[in-house]
Amino acid sequence: MCRKLCLLICIFFTGLKSFTQNLEAYTPTREEIMERYRFAAFSDSTINRGKIFNTTVQPVWFPDGKSFLYRRAFKDSVREYVRVYAENGKKKTLFNHQKVAAAVSSKTGKPIHPQKLQLTNIEIRNAGKEILFDTEGKTWLCRLSDSDCRDTVMIRVQPQTTPQWRRQNPLYRSRWISYRTDSISPDRSLTAVIKNNNIYITDHHHKDRQLTFDGSEAKPYGSLAWSPDSRFLVGYRLNPYKDSLVYYINTSVENTTRGALRSQPYKQPGDPFTTYEMFVFDIATGKITEAETETIDFFPAPLLTWNKNNHSFLFERVDRGHQRFRIVEVNAETGKTRTVADEKTETFIYEQKIFTHYLPETNEILWASEKDGWRHLYLVQTETGEIHPVTSGKWVVREIDSIDKKNRMIWFRASGMNPDEDPYYVHYYRIGFDGNNLVHLTPSDGHHSISYSPDRKYYLDTYSQVHIPPVIELRRTSDGKKIMEVERADISHYLAAGFRLPEPFTAKGRDGVTDIWGVVFRPTRFDSTRKYPVIENIYAGPQDSFVPKSFTTGGEMQSMAELGFIVVQIDGMGTSNRSKAFHDVCWKNLADAGFADRILWIQALAKKYPYVDAEKVGLYGTSAGGQNALGGLLFHPEFYKAAVSSCGCHDNRVDKQWWNEQWMGYPVGKHYEEQSNVTNAYKLQGDLLLIVGEEDTNVPPESTYRVADALIKSGKQFDFLAIPGLGHSDGGPYGKKKKRDFFVKSLYGIDPPNRNKGEL
Repeated sequence: MCRKLCLLICIFFTGLKSFTQNLEAYTPTREEIMERYRFAAFSDSTINRGKIFNTTVQPVWFPDGKSFLYRRAFKDSVREYVRVYAENGKKKTLFNHQKVAAAVSSKTGKPIHPQKLQLTNIEIRNAGKEILFDTEGKTWLCRLSDSDCRDTVMIRVQPQTTPQWRRQNPLYRSRWISYRTDSISPDRSLTAVIKNNNIYITDHHHKDRQLTFDGSEAKPYGSLAWSPDSRFLVGYRLNPYKDSLVYYINTSVENTTRGALRSQPYKQPGDPFTTYEMFVFDIATGKITEAETETIDFFPAPLLTWNKNNHSFLFERVDRGHQRFRIVEVNAETGKTRTVADEKTETFIYEQKIFTHYLPETNEILWASEKDGWRHLYLVQTETGEIHPVTSGKWVVREIDSIDKKNRMIWFRASGMNPDEDPYYVHYYRIGFDGNNLVHLTPSDGHHSISYSPDRKYYLDTYSQVHIPPVIELRRTSDGKKIMEVERADISHYLAAGFRLPEPFTAKGRDGVTDIWGVVFRPTRFDSTRKYPVIENIYAGPQDSFVPKSFTTGGEMQSMAELGFIVVQIDGMGTSNRSKAFHDVCWKNLADAGFADRILWIQALAKKYPYVDAEKVGLYGTSAGGQNALGGLLFHPEFYKAAVSSCGCHDNRVDKQWWNEQWMGYPVGKHYEEQSNVTNAYKLQGDLLLIVGEEDTNVPPESTYRVADALIKSGKQFDFLAIPGLGHSDGGPYGKKKKRDFFVKSLYGIDPPNRNKGEL
């Protein structure tokens, strides 16, 4: 009996395998494709209209902070205005809708349906007893106790200043922006200026005192910064470097008969920087002390943070090549320096994610670092250099929202803390400086965003997944306790109309262990017994992760899918927001672009869903995604068959310095050339459409033109679209049409609509 059962099972799965391998490819007629174009256009314009409700709650809080009002929406433009009481989680209608509608109608002479009131610019007045709002072109004041309303001419309240707790939020300051203080000293007694390339001090009597005498046009002084007590002035002797220009031509300037040559300073990988020699000036004595630190040759003059005693200050150094980060203390009286924190790596330190917040009152620094392999927070003792972890584990701190110095608490966002969940979902937390008392503010499974009440006692937590609609909960800030579910988005009408939701999908990466996450969009109309080509929307820029995590409908990927494609987006290795090891794959290796993971992912998708044709795969992308799209054809022609590459940074030597050296390293080595799409253009086998905006000031247009030149010299066949007047873009509306047409022709062999003949 057992042998017979095993034989039957074997026969069944053999037959199933044979069935999955022998699915017929979807071969639409041109008439079917034309209908798909029409449906895609229809879905673009109407996919959400009147079909999805209450995905967000926009609260208007009452002055006492104990309740808020918001608007609910329903089918056929029906609206309801409700009030939520935060203390007990109860909800009631805000006012008598019939009375308000009647009041508006009587004044305007226009019939107003009580269930379709459209109120905007709502303000709460008179200690919460009245509301002010606009509707039907007038401003109305409505008493909440009896819904008595009258039109009025009232001065609106100016937007409230930012709450104190938000003003204290630490800001992520770009290290690319030069720092300096006001030229006037903090005690308002003196002014520091640069004249004739030297530093002068001017007093109230406009009497000048020259501090330096060796400044010259070739080596001027600059970037001055006062100490808080006005005793010291920090300045730099500069060795200026003027960036070279990149050029582009605006070929179609209106009301002219000539193109216009444009240019802009543009630093490319390997270009020198202005250098800074640090000096400290004692204003009372005129003593000049050179700081005992190397010349700053990367980034402008740094932000200075003075210690409480005003005798020393801290500044940060990022070495060129992004492999070392230091926090250095300078003694203003002696110029001696001391390294407070020093991080080195064999790959890269992600400069844009270095977070530091200085606490001079307690001689501490909060610092975000990946030194243990995951991005976490540390508390640094500036006097001793001791470093204590605040957070730890195989998860990632994503952002710091605010720091409560008084209560020594950090409010932050993180992902990956919940082991059985998508590791990219963002959750909100609170933790003590000592690493204790961690509070999970958003425990539910999903991708979260929160908004606080003005006094921060309550917050609204909105969470969703790409295929699960948003839920909005009211919670208590002190302990994260849920008070009530305020709303749950209604998508029933959307589903009833036949539209599909995207699907999150995971497969193992190249190491056979790591989960690679992506999302799948299918046509609304498709036959699961036919095989459909795959198109990947690719962007492998290491600065972030890119697969959508919040509830998603419509958009370009769904619209592309409606033409008869399975459209996917994937975060392969080398992108951010996972472990440092996951991220390090990109180091000096941008051509990798996570392709090894992406290909396995698509193959796993095809294994699970036989209607996914992993033998006919295209891809498209813009900017770094444009580089990746063409790279797929050049480096993996056995898998990718067609690509649309828009405004690509095809050669990392041509693109901007700050982005490319971060990932490709410094100095510029042979690997830059070896990974260039220009260098490898001769390898092209698949179908290619290059798109470039002639006024792209982000990635020089010449990056795309150099690829085109190399392809032409290699005798390769490709399509090329240069769009006059367009900046850094995926091609704009016209380019998007050409992209769709290209894939229809390449992957289906069908001529797209002839718009010159009015077919669409």
